Amino acid sequence: MAKWTASDIPAQSGRSAVVTGTGGLGFETALALARAGCEVIIAGRNPEKGAAAVAEIAGKVPAAKIRFEPLDLASLVSVADFAARLHSQRGHLDLLVNNAGVMTPPKRLETADGFELQLGTNYFGHFALTGHLMPLLRAGRDARVVTLSSIAAQSATLDFDDLGATNSYKPMAVYGQSKLACLMFALELQRRSEAAGWGVTSIAAHPGISRTDLLHNAPGRRSVVGLTRSLLWFLFQPAAQGALPTLYAATSPDAKGGAYYGPDKLGETRGYPTDAKIPPQALDATAAARLWELSERYTGVGF
Repeated sequence: MAKWTASDIPAQSGRSAVVTGTGGLGFETALALARAGCEVIIAGRNPEKGAAAVAEIAGKVPAAKIRFEPLDLASLVSVADFAARLHSQRGHLDLLVNNAGVMTPPKRLETADGFELQLGTNYFGHFALTGHLMPLLRAGRDARVVTLSSIAAQSATLDFDDLGATNSYKPMAVYGQSKLACLMFALELQRRSEAAGWGVTSIAAHPGISRTDLLHNAPGRRSVVGLTRSLLWFLFQPAAQGALPTLYAATSPDAKGGAYYGPDKLGETRGYPTDAKIPPQALDATAAARLWELSERYTGVGF
């Protein structure tokens, strides 16, 4: 996959995708898929940003089949409502990109359902979304679920005794935990799909370190990480480059179920898609099964 780029995306005409997140990586992923002929639904919580993203993509790709649907991953009701709308509108879905996320708010916050915000948005919201959309994906053609993790997962651990970080909230550690959970979910989903014959391929990806608004949105522009993102912007690769591992996982005929893709240079912080290092803790199948069972219980969503 040497220097695989968006120009290597196979024709996506006749395929349909849901991409969560309206800016940064989500925008670049949706744009590249639309350019390849895929029908794309951008899902996010801000209708104004969603409309702007759709308008910009339509301006770049006049023939784009693209629209916005409201989705707040920090609300299980919103996730269920979004899925219900899709079920009423269509009979199948070929691709789900679990991309949207929140990163390192300085204080512990909660979702509408009482989950810690990062774990609730980045992981539980996408777990519930995937479960609700699984019947559409199972009816899709070469259906794939691509879930974004992060290099922050490399040093992360799952604290089953305090998943919600109620006893101790350390923003970066909790972010890493949420992204480790996403990676473990992607691997476990592939195992369960194979075992049950769902016919849905699950792949994980991460963007390295990319120029997105993630560090501006939650910690804030005046935070240490926000200022780093603003003043040392040249250390971050462009969002379009960061989206390549996701796009490879989503479209390449060579992408494999249960694999993990990320950038190939400087400790997976930048570059072109390659096989990413899966941290040992993400390969713990017993922990992954426990996380899955807890996730079904907490979200009320079964597969």
